[in-house]
Amino acid sequence: MKPYREDLKNNISKQTKRWEKAKKTKTALAQLGMLGSVGLLFVIPVVLGAYLGNWLDSKLPEFSTSWTVSLIIVGVIFGAMNVYFYIRSTED
Repeated sequence: MKPYREDLKNNISKQTKRWEKAKKTKTALAQLGMLGSVGLLFVIPVVLGAYLGNWLDSKLPEFSTSWTVSLIIVGVIFGAMNVYFYIRSTED
């Protein structure tokens, strides 16, 4: 009776190790989803900065395009920070 228990214990141990390894392995679909999220996290602040800057420039014509350029740069900085914190939070 004991050899069966040892075999069962060994099989359960192997399956548990495989399960833990499979949970740590990221699939191609998960990586693609993460890449899409990273892209959106970066692009959205830049686009919002461009639209807000363009709107401010239309309301204040004496500044020409200074608001647009300034807010695009701010959007790039915020987008880079978003990507950094997102990647840092997904690491195990």
